[in-house]
Amino acid sequence: MNAAAQQTPTGPGSAKPDTRRPRSWHQRAGMPVRVWMVVLIGIGLTHFALPESRWLIVHVFTIGLVANSILVWSQTLAERFLGYHLPPERRLVQLLRIYTLNLGLLVTIVGMLAVLWPVTLVGAVLIGTVVAWHAWALARLIVEAQRHRHAEGQGPAENAISAWFFVASACLLPFGAAAGVLLAYGFADPQQAGFLLTHQALNVLGFLGLAAAGVLLVMYPRLLGATQVRNRRRPYALVVLPTAIAVICAGALADLAVLAAAGVGLYLAGWLLIVVPFVPVALRHPPDSYASASISAALLWLLGSLVAYLVVLLTGPFEVTRLSLLSMWFLAGFAGQLLLGVMSHLLPTLMGGGPVTAAGAAEMNRWWLWRVLVINGGLVLWLLPLGSWAKVGLSSLVMLAFILFLPIMILSARAAMQVRRALAAEADAPDSDSDADAPSAPAPKPGPQRGLQSVAAAAALALVVSVATALGGSDAAVIDASGSVAPTGKTETVQVDAVGMRFTPETITVAPGDRLILTVTNKADQVHDLVLETGQSTGRLAPGASATIDVGVVGRAIEGWCSIVGHRQQGMVLHIRTTGDAPDTGGSGGHQMDMSGGSGAAPPVDLMDEPGPGFVARDPRLAPAPAENTHKYTFTVTEGPGEVAPGVRQTLWTYNGTAMGPTLRGKRGDVFEITLVNNGTMAHSIDFHAGMVSPDTNMRDINPGERLVYRFTAVRTGIWLYHCATMPMPVHLAAGMFGAVVIDPPDLSPVDAEYLFTQSEWYLGPDGGPIDAAKVAAGVPDLVMFNGYANQYVYRPLRAKVGDRLRLWVLDAGPNEPLSFHVIGSLFDTVYSEGTYQLRRDDPLGGGSQALGLLPAQGGFVELTFTEPGSYTFLNHRMFDSDRGAMGTIIVD
Repeated sequence: MNAAAQQTPTGPGSAKPDTRRPRSWHQRAGMPVRVWMVVLIGIGLTHFALPESRWLIVHVFTIGLVANSILVWSQTLAERFLGYHLPPERRLVQLLRIYTLNLGLLVTIVGMLAVLWPVTLVGAVLIGTVVAWHAWALARLIVEAQRHRHAEGQGPAENAISAWFFVASACLLPFGAAAGVLLAYGFADPQQAGFLLTHQALNVLGFLGLAAAGVLLVMYPRLLGATQVRNRRRPYALVVLPTAIAVICAGALADLAVLAAAGVGLYLAGWLLIVVPFVPVALRHPPDSYASASISAALLWLLGSLVAYLVVLLTGPFEVTRLSLLSMWFLAGFAGQLLLGVMSHLLPTLMGGGPVTAAGAAEMNRWWLWRVLVINGGLVLWLLPLGSWAKVGLSSLVMLAFILFLPIMILSARAAMQVRRALAAEADAPDSDSDADAPSAPAPKPGPQRGLQSVAAAAALALVVSVATALGGSDAAVIDASGSVAPTGKTETVQVDAVGMRFTPETITVAPGDRLILTVTNKADQVHDLVLETGQSTGRLAPGASATIDVGVVGRAIEGWCSIVGHRQQGMVLHIRTTGDAPDTGGSGGHQMDMSGGSGAAPPVDLMDEPGPGFVARDPRLAPAPAENTHKYTFTVTEGPGEVAPGVRQTLWTYNGTAMGPTLRGKRGDVFEITLVNNGTMAHSIDFHAGMVSPDTNMRDINPGERLVYRFTAVRTGIWLYHCATMPMPVHLAAGMFGAVVIDPPDLSPVDAEYLFTQSEWYLGPDGGPIDAAKVAAGVPDLVMFNGYANQYVYRPLRAKVGDRLRLWVLDAGPNEPLSFHVIGSLFDTVYSEGTYQLRRDDPLGGGSQALGLLPAQGGFVELTFTEPGSYTFLNHRMFDSDRGAMGTIIVD
């Protein structure tokens, strides 16, 4: 037992030491930890059948095990460090705090699983309140202890500074719980990523990290055999670590990844202040128990995780998927091993000291080296680009090594109690007046040598990897790709990257007979894999991971794809060709499509790609109606090349050179006079839905070189479609010959901005060629877009400010697809459709609208106000149409 633990209690109520009192207090206080251990094991074994299993595992561990343990051990150790123990009557309040904490965890779990955010909020408030109460109680304990020591003529407690680490730790969790509630509510990146980083910083680096620092500054050197503990660095660390956490949170909430990274770097420096003095001690006295080895490994994982976290923040976008990557490093590598290591040391010391502690510690060290090597070796191997079955096997083995702590803990307690009872019985015997006759602890059974444990650990890891790899697939399942071609003896190695929703390169050409090796690296932000039709697979690759596929001798065309549901349809297809094969025509489905048009294949579409640097999105802002009552325009018909998606060029049929002609705006009663000039190669026409005129003359076809004057009066208000009416009418419309006329209702209220979004479709013909008329007739578009270009407002988002009121005019030009216009994260308080209000801002029922539903040739507008900053996506809520390009973004500052 360390020196601090051997100090004689001097606080109130401690005049008559009762060895059973601490045991009773810790049995009751520690019960939730044991219960949650069993629950965590059950969740781990059945996670595949549970909703939100990952969230459950993380939070049952961090709150059920870690938070409960910190509340118990920070109280116990603070009393020991201060040399001041509380009387039994004050333990009831501590138990109340602990069991209220667990009630809060249960309520939070119910709220998350039932998707009831108010319930989750209640649970988080309970947790935060309890831990804040604990922080106040610890601070009060420190002040009370120092006063008592002063009254007794004693100097300040040597390890009092570590108690302040516990206070700082407990002060941070309530704020971390608040960030967790915001995460549960859900926001878009980067706000969601900011709340996640804040949650991680406050809970893992703050609550757990500061508590760990307070414990290890005293415990760890003594575990390694140091007789003295250097104290001079502790105050600096107590300042640096919380400051670093504040910097991380500021960077996270301000969407400044560099600032957050600076905070992580400062936090790493704070831990180096703590750890560096341990290094000489560890070199002189290498770990020789489960507690010292597990804590040493936890510190290495912490430092490595912080370096990796620093790299993640500095090298990529501020997104939830990237910030979640290191959860296993922090929780299993650092937190799990730290918790079990500290408990392995502290539990036996509470049983009575001397031979009692020795008996408990001997049991705690059963196969300690095997457990430490399996846990850390398994975690390191898991990070390698192994197959999914191998990762499952390694995860199971590591979990087994962790789970073994539970029965070993029970055996340790029993062994300690046996010695304790024997000592008590001997003390009660009539002739037991000599220490020489006192029984000693039974000698622990000699355990296996360290070399045997090391070999056993390596064998277990190797066996799991080999068996799991065999289960994941064998050469017998691989289809030969060589055909009848003779091997050339040459080998070609190709690097393939998964980027977004595609493989780069998409097509690989090799000489017939060459052996092909693929090195696949996942450079995306989510998990991908590559499966070949011949049976080879990379297995699931985490972001940044790599794997190698030996395709073998190639003698024919081979297709590959990402097997995760929906990814192949999004365009993640790889083509392997041999020299002399027909040219690649692209993949199938989703955003990379191979659909032939009249004289050739349609170009591939990758909506994850960015348009060229010179791309300028069409300005969707709607100018006010001119003051005059007569509006004259000239529409010139042309047919020429244009782009409808990044890298996708087609022949557009246009009014005034753009897919979607000019937007007209006026008032009821205004006169519009349009001169139509046909400079194309075929007959064209125009039909204004806003006018009530005879179609025979005004909408007639005019041949190339001819012109037509179209005159109409706007007799009704609303938003109206105009389009080419030449047969086949849907082909002319879909090819770009459409536009909008806005006739203002008389009572339009003022707004900060007005935008117009007109949905249309594209049916891809051959690259650079005209639209595919057969596809138009079939009604299955390749692209659905706003204002003539797929996803253009994703690539070039619109901007607004919090409090701005916007009016969004919406028109469905068709020719075939309906439109359900929706803005994610906002509600419409005004809806105007087809010439009438469906909902007004001052609606007495307080009603709102989530979508404006329109059929082809229908239109209207919605009004909304943004109350929070964020990135708001507008889209066609007919989801496969939004996936085809009917989507955009409004960034609200």
